[in-house]
Amino acid sequence: MSETAKQGRRHTWADYQTWNDDQRWEIIGGEAHLMSPAPTWRHQGIIGELHAQMQPYFKGKKCKLGLSPLDVVLSDDDVVQPDLLVVCEPNKVKRTHVEGAPTLAVEVLSPRSGSLDRLLKLNLYARAGVKEYWLVTPWPSLVEVLLLKGGRYVVHGVFGKHDTLLSPTFPDLKIQLSSVFDFPLEPGEEPPVVKEPPAPGYRAVKS
Repeated sequence: MSETAKQGRRHTWADYQTWNDDQRWEIIGGEAHLMSPAPTWRHQGIIGELHAQMQPYFKGKKCKLGLSPLDVVLSDDDVVQPDLLVVCEPNKVKRTHVEGAPTLAVEVLSPRSGSLDRLLKLNLYARAGVKEYWLVTPWPSLVEVLLLKGGRYVVHGVFGKHDTLLSPTFPDLKIQLSSVFDFPLEPGEEPPVVKEPPAPGYRAVKS
């Protein structure tokens, strides 16, 4: 099925399983969303360092750490691929995919995926019952940790490049963000200037 055809109709998990092209897709509310065609070196480096720091904590534990690309089927018409996820219910882990909401989902934002991760996925994860959601922004380098309360996400904390990220769900999990965001500016690149004030309720958490 062509890209145009996929984006012009409603789809289900059954449809998704028949797609055998090289593109990566997600389905939210039955609508197909094409993922970034090729993650950048920086994007993959951030995911790799997060995974490297998280893996020792979860090794041998009931909760399992997963790494994209891995399909997560939240409903018949909601199929996503978080960059990282933690599943604490063994019955949700199938041979080819995860069935049901993970306990933790992590998304590393890109210019193309920002609105998808902050709007559609955030609301989807809340409805599905994902307990904790991390939004990772390369520039400015920070991680927003959101915690599900009463069916909505509240901000647990915002962690910067020189902070130690502390998870509210996994209290002994500590991420040294100086290693996660250890990359130089690319030639001609300048950090974006954030002009808007922080949203109400946001607070920085220091290590």
